[in-house]
Amino acid sequence: MGSLPELFPIQPWSQHPGPAVSCSSPHGLPESLTAQKGFLTEDECVAMQHRIGEIVAEMDVPLHCRTEFSTQEDEQLRNQGSTEYFLSSGDKIRFFFEKGVFDKKVSPHQDATFLYTEPLGRVLGVWIAMEDALLENGCLWFIPGSHTRGVSRRMIRAPAGTSFLGSEPAWDNNLFVPLPVRRGGLVLIHGEVVHKSEQNLSNLSRQAYTFHLMEAAAGTVWSPENWLQPTTELPFPPLYV
Repeated sequence: MGSLPELFPIQPWSQHPGPAVSCSSPHGLPESLTAQKGFLTEDECVAMQHRIGEIVAEMDVPLHCRTEFSTQEDEQLRNQGSTEYFLSSGDKIRFFFEKGVFDKKVSPHQDATFLYTEPLGRVLGVWIAMEDALLENGCLWFIPGSHTRGVSRRMIRAPAGTSFLGSEPAWDNNLFVPLPVRRGGLVLIHGEVVHKSEQNLSNLSRQAYTFHLMEAAAGTVWSPENWLQPTTELPFPPLYV
């Protein structure tokens, strides 16, 4: 939804000194998800919500392009897998609507399923709570240590749109740990950690702003089979050099 500098002016980490909470497995495995309290101030969250609201108010999406984004394989292939509006979104502002819009749960998944690199472990999800994200209104849940087990499936471009390689396991709900965060909190999500959010059945909204980073170290390859591809007009922008 718009460029990163426009919506989220990145500041040095030292300017946001809120305490960090690192979450790892009980076996001492490397961190798979980290939360930073108070990364953004309340005023910064309000300003971002206002700007995002302006962009949404101005959107004009033709009826035939109103695409639902889903992490469920059958829904994904049916709703967006062959939609040019979805596949050509690499250098454009596109709007994708989740099924059920405001109260849908997000099924367990790994971000690397959709954003695959070689070698693995080079993608990081950045998730910022614009409002309190608590148990009652759909906070994130994750499986500690799950980032060490590889990727169970991949979504790739295919002649007819997209298809999947592999299949999503039936994850044990008892393995998931909730991570409630207050407004302005930052969650960093390893690309291979299994995570989800439950359905929001409360009367509270739970707005968040999210994007992904790729470590562009020597030897990192963004898979040409990924659904999202940079273009000559708008390559992936470096955040620092």
